[in-house]
Amino acid sequence: MRSFLVPTILLATGMAFASPGLAQPAAPAPAASPAAASAAPAAKVADPTLDAAGKPLTRPQPGIGEPVDKAFSLQPQVTPTGQEAHWFHNTILLPLITIICIFVLLLIVWVIIRYRRAANATPSRTSHNTAIEIVWTLAPVLILVAIAIPSIKLLAAQFKPAPKNAVTLKAIGNQWFWSYEYPDNGGIQLTANMLKEEGQVTKGQRYRSDADGPRLLATDQRVVLPVGVPIRLVTTATDVIHSWAVPAFWIKLDAIPGRLNETSFIIQKEGVYFGQCSELCGARHAYMPIAVEAVSPAKFAQWVAAKGGTMPGAKAEPASTTALGNDATDAATANAATEAEPTVDATATPAPSNKPATANPAGAGNTGN
Repeated sequence: MRSFLVPTILLATGMAFASPGLAQPAAPAPAASPAAASAAPAAKVADPTLDAAGKPLTRPQPGIGEPVDKAFSLQPQVTPTGQEAHWFHNTILLPLITIICIFVLLLIVWVIIRYRRAANATPSRTSHNTAIEIVWTLAPVLILVAIAIPSIKLLAAQFKPAPKNAVTLKAIGNQWFWSYEYPDNGGIQLTANMLKEEGQVTKGQRYRSDADGPRLLATDQRVVLPVGVPIRLVTTATDVIHSWAVPAFWIKLDAIPGRLNETSFIIQKEGVYFGQCSELCGARHAYMPIAVEAVSPAKFAQWVAAKGGTMPGAKAEPASTTALGNDATDAATANAATEAEPTVDATATPAPSNKPATANPAGAGNTGN
């Protein structure tokens, strides 16, 4: 009996001493330090070019940056080089062509009437007229000089190297869609495919609306560029030769596999501008349009932030770290995981993630607008 009572008494005594510790209130959690608060992820920046439904906010202006039915002149130019080319065409080339054509037409009519057999039965045998030979030699020379001087100046402006503060846009031609990279803005990547019409997509898929642009020219991703800032355009291709062409910018630059072509321009007016691949590149050549939205520099910086990129010269925010508990086991596990990660070569080219466009849209029709 005594052997049974002794363990019972010892057990009761131990429980009496342990119960106050169990009844103690839990210690309050330590307040978050300022460093941990700053490590919290920042709120996502909204894309300033899209509304809540993902549709573009900026609508194209009729006759600006897009083809016009029955038009026979050049599109209004929004770059200095394009404006110079437009002036060269309207002020020099067009008047010269008109004058030469009218002069040749009148000369032919005069020769037909004046030297027909009824009016000139005995033709003249005069040859080697010195005055006429001087005129028909000097006149073409003067005409060519009048064309060559502004033409060479315009050609040099089209291939002038971009300054250091230029925004670099790399356009990559694919069969049959365009992909884009912003090397100076954190490596932003875009893939632009043509938007189909409402009756050509399945239920729930996005189709073209008037806010997107004209038929066969609207894309699901617009290239966003700032106005008033030099743009460095670099083109290349992954398969065959393409050509990145936007008439309102006076830009048409071939994209050649294994080669880099470069030009520069400055957009002077905000808006939406359209273009197309201008090199016959295969069966769906007519279905790889270009859509560029020109915005203010401040809006462009916000768009870059919304895409997860950075502006050149901006300080990169420190990477957020996961707050570990006081448990030594958690710290050891985190250190082991960090050490187990393989070293990644930062210069390695990432695997391409661009997806090709879908099949030819049924009933797309001709490429004209």
